[in-house]
Amino acid sequence: MPRHGIFLAPFNDFADPGRVVSLAAAAEGASWDGLFLWDHVIRRPEQALEVSDAYVVLAAVASATSRLRLGTMVTPIVRRRPQVLARQVATLDVLSGGRFTLGLGLGVDSTGELSRFGEVVDARRRAAILDEGADLVASLLSGEPVDHDGPHFQARGVQFRPKGLQEPRVPIWLAASAGRMRPLERAARYEGAFLIEASPEQIERSIARLSQLRGGLAGFEVAVLSGCGLSPSEMDGLGIAWSMYEVRPEAAGDEVRTVVAAGPPGAS
Repeated sequence: MPRHGIFLAPFNDFADPGRVVSLAAAAEGASWDGLFLWDHVIRRPEQALEVSDAYVVLAAVASATSRLRLGTMVTPIVRRRPQVLARQVATLDVLSGGRFTLGLGLGVDSTGELSRFGEVVDARRRAAILDEGADLVASLLSGEPVDHDGPHFQARGVQFRPKGLQEPRVPIWLAASAGRMRPLERAARYEGAFLIEASPEQIERSIARLSQLRGGLAGFEVAVLSGCGLSPSEMDGLGIAWSMYEVRPEAAGDEVRTVVAAGPPGAS
């Protein structure tokens, strides 16, 4: 059966890191398996004026928990320097005792968080930056010597230690809108895919494509939103590893805490 994660926007009520830490501790005690944070810098004012940094919050959560898998879902490399990101991820993996998963994605500009800061907006250019950046971050997280001279990033004769605790390195998942082939092909090169904006039929086709690209799903984790229309048993039948309970920016803190305290569906 799939593991159960909380997919949380650290905005509004949960822009306070202490509240996320408290929620994470409650989740761990109620048999949830993971906590994954949205990674944004701004939102539309009517949606959220208060926004916290996902990596700082996850550091606090890592120090206050012992079992939950933690991660970002997802970080757009287009507004991150790969070398700084790799350092943050490796440090969080050590701090958490080897519980960190790095989620990467193309990013969106629906709230202007790219265009307002002069970042790349063109989707094709962002895709090229993501492809190169993900590869570079993975190389830096390997702990091996890296020489990279690409169109967007350089890393000349460097080696990052500590590399994190997980072997062979911190796992990387890629966000993919189910049914779109290029994001699935990108995700298949790493350790997982977070299928978003997906119907059950799209999810099934996407998983079949991922399995085809990889020659099976061994060592690969697929995550979907719990509200995607599939039951836990159907997810299990498709080989889905994670069911994500989504906490939207507008969600009331008290309501979320009640749901989390009740535990994931089917937990004893």
